[in-house]
Amino acid sequence: MKNLLKTCLLSVILGASTQSFSKSNSTLLNQKTTRVMKQLMPFKIQVPENVLTDLNTRLKQTRWTDEPANAGWNYGMNPTYLKELVEYWQTKYDWRKQEAMLNQFPQFKVDVDGVGIHFIYVKGKGKNPKPLILLHEWPDTYFRFYKIIPMLADPASYGGNPDESFDVIVPSTPGQGFSDRKTQTSEGAAELFAKLMTEVLGYKSFVVAGDFSMTKSLATKHPDIVKAVHLTDVGYPNGTEDWSKMTPEEQQFGQTIQRWFFAEGAFNMIQSTKPQTLGYGLNDSPVGLASWIIEKYYAWSDTKGNIENSFTKDELITNVMIYWVTETINSSIRRYAEDARAMYAHGAPQPDVRIEVPVGVAIFPADSNTPKAWAERRANVKRFTVMNAGGRFAAMEQPTLFVNELRTFFWNEGK
Repeated sequence: MKNLLKTCLLSVILGASTQSFSKSNSTLLNQKTTRVMKQLMPFKIQVPENVLTDLNTRLKQTRWTDEPANAGWNYGMNPTYLKELVEYWQTKYDWRKQEAMLNQFPQFKVDVDGVGIHFIYVKGKGKNPKPLILLHEWPDTYFRFYKIIPMLADPASYGGNPDESFDVIVPSTPGQGFSDRKTQTSEGAAELFAKLMTEVLGYKSFVVAGDFSMTKSLATKHPDIVKAVHLTDVGYPNGTEDWSKMTPEEQQFGQTIQRWFFAEGAFNMIQSTKPQTLGYGLNDSPVGLASWIIEKYYAWSDTKGNIENSFTKDELITNVMIYWVTETINSSIRRYAEDARAMYAHGAPQPDVRIEVPVGVAIFPADSNTPKAWAERRANVKRFTVMNAGGRFAAMEQPTLFVNELRTFFWNEGK
């Protein structure tokens, strides 16, 4: 009876019908469902008050640096905007309100190969929802997808086709947010997510969207269960390519990426080589943490010179807060180092493996100018769309555009 009540409760949370658990068939519970219910542990964000008190003290005691006159965003984080944001953080931002908003989503935590994985799980309302796992990157968190989860799970409420819904699974990457503070390589995290989807949630197959490295690993390692993937980039030239076989457009793209890394790639270099050195400062100073993260939101988004054209102050701070209250900034940036060591384990990067499952690609103007020829070299591209607005964090910045692309691809070209 205890297991039956637990199953019924979880069914309500996930949006499934409780009618299937009537007295007449209660003894016929699927064994796999029963096992899943035992493994899943409902999760609720409850940050201790002393953590928030300590945060407020640190914000008040910030030692501000000097700054060049009229610095703007030319030297990194805009000092004028940062001070405005910190003032808002202290006087108007309400973590408890944001915490309650986040807790509206059904969340769980489950052990997968010794790593606690936190994830949102919302069942689709259509006739036959597709299981979709959304994978976030850095410096964002699972919060990146908060706007699009209901749009994907319940399309009819947003003017969409009710028969094109998804079961939406949004995990926190290991070492980030509310998953365990255990750094994994991108490939290692992908293996955990494969087991989450199949062994824990019981899906025989699913589709994936989000982080390139983890999505690519899922698609190339598990083409039998990953039916299609959607990406906003397909990776970049890393020196293993034969440039003589690349189109002029691809060669130009490679040169653009090289220039980008000289101008914007310092974060990648330090996080790939000396993350621990950086981690102490970011874990100790909320203003330092906000500066390191939010500057990327400005640089990689379609802000048109004003970051609040793309994000609200509450959104920017809430993303930072998830790192702060979990103390996972150090473990999150260390994934860069683990990936770099894995890449050079044999002395040099190995040639990339092409993604052969159906792939949809949406290129947002403030992210990369990936040419179609490069995308087709790297993946079995079935849909390639150049978007007219948005950047790296498109799911938050342009949720309707992003959702329409996912729905069109996964329910048509990505079958």
